[in-house]
Amino acid sequence: MSFSFVPKYAFRKFTDISPDFLIEHGVRFLMLDLDNTIAKYSEFYPADSALKWVANLKFNNIKLFFISNNRRKHRVDSFAKALGIGFINGARKPSPNSLLQAMKESGFETDESALLGDQIFTDTLAANRAGVISIIVRPLSMLNPVLSIRFAIEAPFRAACARKMPGSSDQ
Repeated sequence: MSFSFVPKYAFRKFTDISPDFLIEHGVRFLMLDLDNTIAKYSEFYPADSALKWVANLKFNNIKLFFISNNRRKHRVDSFAKALGIGFINGARKPSPNSLLQAMKESGFETDESALLGDQIFTDTLAANRAGVISIIVRPLSMLNPVLSIRFAIEAPFRAACARKMPGSSDQ
């Protein structure tokens, strides 16, 4: 387990991550942050882009699972049901415990798992501590000044990511 704030891969948005990329990197189990990664805080149902992306990953036999710090079970549950995937809410990332629990429940090992999120200090750190591939994307919305400040503080760690994918140069 690594205590690192540097993600292994960086993409501009979640829909830029293809099944081919995941398969090429041995990922069969993709854990997802919900808020500001897959859906804006203001959204209450998955956007068409999320529905299509999830369907494509499932078609390619990649299992998905939400790992959310959101304590409002109703929000996480509604997205998980709409997308047909499991979830853990109130995950307390950067603790790796919820990631390890999800892998155990789903029957996957660390070397075939990844976590996709928008925050360095929660998502990336949790993934690195759990020993899974860490994938970072830009937050979907930065209208909240606190989120904008956090994003600026994370900039050096995003910049240190050696594996930025096409379109992610402004990470």
